[in-house]
Amino acid sequence: MTLAVVFALVAAFSNAVNLLTQHAASIRAPKREKGWRLAVYLARQPLWLLGGAAAVGSYVFQALALHNGPLSVVQPVLVTELIFVLVLRRVWIHQDVARTAWAAVCIVCASLAVFLVAAEPSGGKPAPDTAEWLSAVLAFGGAIVLLVAAGRSGHPARRAAVFAAAAALTWAMEATFLKAATDTLASFGIAGMLIRWPVYALVGAVVTGTLLQQTALHVGPLSVSQPILVITDPFASIILSVWLFDERFTNSPAKIAIAVAAFAVMAFGVTVLTRTAPQDLDPAPAAGPPPTAGPPPTAGSSPAAGS
Repeated sequence: MTLAVVFALVAAFSNAVNLLTQHAASIRAPKREKGWRLAVYLARQPLWLLGGAAAVGSYVFQALALHNGPLSVVQPVLVTELIFVLVLRRVWIHQDVARTAWAAVCIVCASLAVFLVAAEPSGGKPAPDTAEWLSAVLAFGGAIVLLVAAGRSGHPARRAAVFAAAAALTWAMEATFLKAATDTLASFGIAGMLIRWPVYALVGAVVTGTLLQQTALHVGPLSVSQPILVITDPFASIILSVWLFDERFTNSPAKIAIAVAAFAVMAFGVTVLTRTAPQDLDPAPAAGPPPTAGPPPTAGSSPAAGS
């Protein structure tokens, strides 16, 4: 369990580095560089390449975390990506961060710790039955399709919310496919993994989740989509951990109540954090709630985004 938490924290940090470095490299690109020229330009920038390496690292460390621990532990811990982003903004970019944002960090850390201690997640099996996979994929896939259909029209905030929820459900499924693919790799090697379906389901989930997340960021305000992305992913992952991998939690009603309350407080802290953290890479003092236009790279997804 301890090893899984450590790997999950490293995965969260790696994705935070990826988000900030690649965004920083992108906004520093000359305005004349567009389309494929921009891609070629970025591919030659050390900062952008560092971000790419960090993205690969986030996948590797998330896979190691999922291989060594329960899904219901790893995915909630990945929420700390938001905290690492904030720390990097302060230490690397030297941005002034509002006190409210630091208070939200404390709330998120404390509530996450309480949730993990009170819920006592444990157990699990490496290989769900075919019927379990089919039921989960059909249920979550159906929900994602319905959310996408609901997001095709309406108020920008509502559209951002439903697309973010669809993306978060996709990232939760992506984490289950990553766990299955990692276990397949450990059991059968690379050749064996490539002739089995989890790795291809993983690729499909990554592509779908990325498209849905970018749509959510495009159609509406970041202040709406980011909290939903960050909270729905671990919540859905907990459901899938029981559904697919038979993970278990404490039998104590009192501890369950504490865990539920802690998760709710963590959701509140994440919402406050996403709305009070700096919204660009300008080292100017942060003042008040962030604007909703011109959002920076979002955290809170699976490292694929990235769970």
